[in-house]
Amino acid sequence: MTADASRKIERPQRSLPLYSRTLCGIAGYSLGLDSRVERTVAARALLAGIAERGADAVGYAFRRPGSELTVHKQRSGATALLERIRVPEDATKLLVHVRDYTKGHPSLTANNHPIRHGAVVGVHNGIIVNDEELFGEHAIARAEPGMTVDSEIIFALAEQSRGSTAQALQELYGSMAAAWLDEHRSELLVARGMGRPLWLGVGKRELFFASTRLALELAESYAGLKLKKSQLDEGTVAAVEHGAIVARDRFSPNRSFQEEPLPAVRAPDEARSCLARLAMLHAA
Repeated sequence: MTADASRKIERPQRSLPLYSRTLCGIAGYSLGLDSRVERTVAARALLAGIAERGADAVGYAFRRPGSELTVHKQRSGATALLERIRVPEDATKLLVHVRDYTKGHPSLTANNHPIRHGAVVGVHNGIIVNDEELFGEHAIARAEPGMTVDSEIIFALAEQSRGSTAQALQELYGSMAAAWLDEHRSELLVARGMGRPLWLGVGKRELFFASTRLALELAESYAGLKLKKSQLDEGTVAAVEHGAIVARDRFSPNRSFQEEPLPAVRAPDEARSCLARLAMLHAA
């Protein structure tokens, strides 16, 4: 807690605008079983495309049909992970995250993304101001002792509210673009509240998502794809299976939340380094 407070304000009063100059990045994909996308190549391209958005921690998770989720995260920028990423060729779902933390010091691994709460593993870009309030109202315990990261409440509510996820997301006060996998569901879930971008890139047997359009363009180039790109509408949660949206629901984010305009990049050196290494590893 002391380390957090020394760097950034953790819990401003809910009645006041929140001024945050933090930025994280999320990305991932859902692939059809017959997709020819090279899983590791695509994962590296996505990571390079969001590398500029934070360097406090980085991680990824993937899921193979019939298997448990595999999660890897480390306290570093994206460059230190790029060459270490390994995604099996039968994996159909991926989550990637780079972190510029607001609440929940990265020295505790559980605070870093992808975050696990029960059967749900997810990534989040944004800040949730009323997380402690919601943990109390719903009598939900933290997944691990010492966790303070605000993003956990998204995935705690997702686990608790299967079948009524959109309604649960309306309880959040803050900014959000998020994606998660649930060991009790087969789909990838993506959601966008307010204040954060979430780009979708749709191919014949693939759906990619990312905080930046650049990440989708890199995936196109390195994975040999053509993607139809658009932003997910604010107040939308969608279920994705085999590279296609199979269900969609709407919710109403609390638009009284305010933030300052966010900076263009947080870790420009990570972006330059990742792009150079990606080019060395895989000729586009």
